[in-house]
Amino acid sequence: MRERQVSQGVGPAWDFEAFVAGAAGRLLHTATLLTAEAPHDNPRARRLLTYAFAHTYACWDRMRGEDPYDRARQYLAVRFARGAWHKYGGLGRARPHHGGALAMLTPQQRLVLVLRLYEGVGEEQTAALLGLPMERVHAICDRATATLLHPPQGPAPAVAAPKVVPS
Repeated sequence: MRERQVSQGVGPAWDFEAFVAGAAGRLLHTATLLTAEAPHDNPRARRLLTYAFAHTYACWDRMRGEDPYDRARQYLAVRFARGAWHKYGGLGRARPHHGGALAMLTPQQRLVLVLRLYEGVGEEQTAALLGLPMERVHAICDRATATLLHPPQGPAPAVAAPKVVPS
């Protein structure tokens, strides 16, 4: 009976392949937003996605009724948080990328903003996932949104002294 299922494309491996085919695009976009890399040049995002899929596949047989997309997204977020916060000293800015507006945010701000606004994860769930108080998640999201809406200005341009015209 098992041989027949495999030949017809039925079983856990096929289910996982179908899941990857359906979720890969959105999860890659999420990872690209997190890493603030350019969409066409995103090796860190692809590596994050590979780890998330590997972890999800390792848990595949034990997931009873659990949404595999949620599992992969959670692992993606946690793996990003560990790497970004440990590598860059917590809340500091990562190496500059040319990934657009999100590159000006700290890794923590990007993570909260992407989970809350792009992925639609609730404040309570985001707080629980990141191990932060709900008020902190709210404040981080507000600050990140404000930074995107009103980006910090660079140094003020030098103002030339007015020319004095003798009369």
